[in-house]
Amino acid sequence: MAYVQDGDTVMVHYTGKLGDGTIFDTTTNCEPIQFTIGADQIIPLFEQALLGMAPGESKTFEISADEAYGPHYDELVMTVGLEVFSDGTQPKVGQQLEVRQPDSQSIIAMVTDVTETSATLDVNHPLAGKDLIFDIQLLDIT
Repeated sequence: MAYVQDGDTVMVHYTGKLGDGTIFDTTTNCEPIQFTIGADQIIPLFEQALLGMAPGESKTFEISADEAYGPHYDELVMTVGLEVFSDGTQPKVGQQLEVRQPDSQSIIAMVTDVTETSATLDVNHPLAGKDLIFDIQLLDIT
């Protein structure tokens, strides 16, 4: 029987949850994900959890916020006047916007609040500061 080793390409079904049970992502009703162990395509501890597993095996494991997407930084949350939306865009809570930095790099910001005169934008990863729980099933090793 084959067991997952570094360098193997694996096919996995997973469900990612937060501590309160909220599901943030799943492959349950769609195609499984495929990636190569050690190729830095996903969270390193997700890869490590697969090492030694055989096809058909399942497990549940937790990845701390620091090992997943890092802490949530308050300094990456900013409030801007609606006049910055010169194209007439009316931002909505939950909307993702592409924001250009002074060095011309673009980043994705999540709109977290909107008032009559301003919008609050958060450029942290949406899962920053959250511990993640994964239920995984290894389908295949190639």
